[in-house]
Amino acid sequence: MSADLSLSAAPAAASRVVTAGGAKAVDCPSVADQLGDVPAAVSAEVQRNLALLDTQIAEANRRLADNRARDSSFIRNAILSPLQDKRRATLDRITIAFGRAGQQPGSNLRDLAACSVRTGSASGQNPSSPASPTASAQPTAEPTASPTSSAGGGNGGNAGNGDGGNAGNGGAARTVACPSVADRLPEVPAGAQRAVQRDLDVLDRQIAQANQRLSRLGARANSNQVRAAVLTPLRLARAVVLNRITLNLRRAGVRTGNLQGLANCSLGDAGGGGQNPTPNPTGTGDPTAPPTGDPSASPSASPTGSASPSPTATGGATGPSPDDFVDIRRVQPNVNRPAVQQNGSRGTFVSNCGRNENGHHNSDNVIVAPGVTNGAHHVHDYVGNLDSSGFSTNESLAAAGTTCSNGDKSTHYWPVLRLQNRQGPDADKPGGGLDGNIGQIVRPASVTLTLRGNPVSKVVAMPRFLRIITGDAKSFTNGTTNANARWTCTGFENRQLRDKYPICPRGSQIVRLLQFQSCWDGSNIDSANHRTHVTFAAADGSCPEGFKAIPALEQRITYNVPPGPGIALDSFPEQLHKPVTDHGDFINVMSDDLMNKAVNCINTGRRCG
Repeated sequence: MSADLSLSAAPAAASRVVTAGGAKAVDCPSVADQLGDVPAAVSAEVQRNLALLDTQIAEANRRLADNRARDSSFIRNAILSPLQDKRRATLDRITIAFGRAGQQPGSNLRDLAACSVRTGSASGQNPSSPASPTASAQPTAEPTASPTSSAGGGNGGNAGNGDGGNAGNGGAARTVACPSVADRLPEVPAGAQRAVQRDLDVLDRQIAQANQRLSRLGARANSNQVRAAVLTPLRLARAVVLNRITLNLRRAGVRTGNLQGLANCSLGDAGGGGQNPTPNPTGTGDPTAPPTGDPSASPSASPTGSASPSPTATGGATGPSPDDFVDIRRVQPNVNRPAVQQNGSRGTFVSNCGRNENGHHNSDNVIVAPGVTNGAHHVHDYVGNLDSSGFSTNESLAAAGTTCSNGDKSTHYWPVLRLQNRQGPDADKPGGGLDGNIGQIVRPASVTLTLRGNPVSKVVAMPRFLRIITGDAKSFTNGTTNANARWTCTGFENRQLRDKYPICPRGSQIVRLLQFQSCWDGSNIDSANHRTHVTFAAADGSCPEGFKAIPALEQRITYNVPPGPGIALDSFPEQLHKPVTDHGDFINVMSDDLMNKAVNCINTGRRCG
């Protein structure tokens, strides 16, 4: 068999995504026919990424259909820009795969990241599709994620300038109005343009997200509700980004005025102030720069120079508040577990993987934002697989070492906990102080990783590389639909808090319980939203029709911290370090033999590990 394979005829997973005639659809450049000969050793990996590109286009088209009445600014900021970021990360993974095989793709794949919107059909990766000849044509009047004007085009959406200000709300609808930032900046040196442009784009995206939250609140929300749910989180999130712009300009030798004075926003009618009323000060920035980090950026993209002003000093307290803490002794017992039935599985399997003694931290998220630096905007603790980062692949995880004593190579990670009254080493770094996460990271006192059985049935093996996320890192603003935080104290573990930090008695440790979905659809190791391929069992332990019971993972993490307020969970800036945003991530990299051992142990009622 030839060492190289052609992907010119992509399978169904990479076929074009067609919409109804006349409907708006996302149009992206074809990728498969730009690759050339694909090395056989990485063909499967490349094919998976081509399929992912089509999934991304399909997701963007669904969002486009759900927001068909929205204006061009909203489409650019909420659909095309995120799609471009995802495509860039996926295209980078394809390029990296070629590099491992000692080859390069036939063209610079990053040039294929930007998409546009046109009327007709959406593009996929299969150039043989009858509709594909128009895939590279320029749209006539729709926005693209790569504006052709100067770098200010990266803010061209304005998330609210002109008729786009209300992000799709009616002419008299309330919208968020924020001071413009771009025209308050001095001339931006070439070395800082990319970072500054990226942050200006983030400011626009924050306004678009705030308008979405405002729309969900509805017209009946009073001023206090709007302030608490929209304006205050937006102010704090803007303060962090403005702080980052100030620091990047300072490192380039440029002094700015008080940008923190631009953090406050208000409500207006049909005009919501974005960042670009005028062209970029230098006119030479990169309008395609991603807002959340560039996999190919130099180390300067994660600055390590002088400490930045803390968000608490420049933009107001970023949380949590004293109201977020409750004395665990005042909580009534509230934990109920279903009884194990005759056909249930009573056993457990424990992996001893340490408590991150080697200081494995980063602010990536390989499940949600693969190929992106600082994709999480908060720092994670890692145990288990030693390769875990935003650039890990199934192959690199399988080849890596592990901190687990039984050889389990699975990846386990969760947001770090900090003591806010102490200075952390990442005060001037992305994921740390530059994203509003301040303080000294607390190493867990213990980490227990347990696989449990199902109360009503035996369990089947998890597939290798299954990805599961429990909880929602944005549940403070998204709502609690996917929230799954559980906080308690040793000695009081029959009492759990979902949206409060516990105040533990002296001598008692804080406990975080991250309990994962234990019903699997039987075929997929991931899904587009990283949730629908798995689900939680019902109250009695049964799985929905079409799902199979798999071992139920629990990450139990304890900490020795002083009682009372003073701790904070790392979070996205606008989430204010609320305890309800706690979440855990898991990738199963157990060998088949070890997984089968765990399943046998669980199904026969033994305790193993």
